[in-house]
Amino acid sequence: MLPPVETDEQWDAVVPDESVMRPAVEDLCGRLGLAGAPLVRFPEGTQPVYAVGDEHVLKLFPGAAARDGVAEGRVLSHVEGRLPVATPRVRAYGPYENGWRYVLMSRLPGASLAHCWDRIPPADRERLVAGIGEALAVLHSLDPGPLEDVLGPGDWGAFLDRRRECAVEQQRTRGLPAAWLEQIPEFLDSVPLPRAPRRSLLHTEVMRQHVLVDVDADGWRLTGLFDFEPAMVGDRAYDFVAVGLFVNQGEPALQTRLATAYGHAFAPDELLAYTLLHVYSDLPRYLRELPVPTTGTLPALAEAWFGTA
Repeated sequence: MLPPVETDEQWDAVVPDESVMRPAVEDLCGRLGLAGAPLVRFPEGTQPVYAVGDEHVLKLFPGAAARDGVAEGRVLSHVEGRLPVATPRVRAYGPYENGWRYVLMSRLPGASLAHCWDRIPPADRERLVAGIGEALAVLHSLDPGPLEDVLGPGDWGAFLDRRRECAVEQQRTRGLPAAWLEQIPEFLDSVPLPRAPRRSLLHTEVMRQHVLVDVDADGWRLTGLFDFEPAMVGDRAYDFVAVGLFVNQGEPALQTRLATAYGHAFAPDELLAYTLLHVYSDLPRYLRELPVPTTGTLPALAEAWFGTA
């Protein structure tokens, strides 16, 4: 019932259109034994995601992102019950029609940390960040071997080389001013990154939007971590880019609590280098949203965003 989606043009025509998506979702739910369950589409996220009643979530992947659907189903199955924070339990995953894939998973309790952050007291924020650090420590300790057939990038050194080749151009296309662009090659030259690190399972996008929380008489607590679609296998430091930028947002006290809970503090220059090399790197956006030192240098920026108290 869903047409093939392999290009950006097809994506724009199909994925946002509920007159196309909803009948197919209803059909798929029927095949999965959930006929008649209420469907509510979540407004956030790249892929189309639906709440199916109160207990399930259905995430769909068009052909252009089919590998991501395979990856998410496999990774969620691999980590189920093994982290100190809940992750969605996979109920079913596989192919649908015309190259589309799906993952049917349990719905986690709680509200988005992004929606709650402003009303969470500082002490509870630190406790939540510590929980994220503990979860990452366990995630990075898991054997990624069973997932290496579906997760990239494979050769980490070659991945760094590819990212380095396009780093300046990627930021230029996003509108980064020349004063910052011209610093990138020298800065990356100055930061030695491991070409063959201990291979760790990475979430890569641990941000407030992918963390669920709740509050009770004892304060705020983590209730879930989701969206393993962009998972990778590589250097564990890479995972601390998103946490530093999108959870801690340059707050040294939170960076300190994160490092303490994780059991290791990464050098600020290393994390900024990975920020520049990250697949989804958008330095102009970060400069708009995070504190920027008056010196206007990348080493100072590394300290401002990833330094500890």
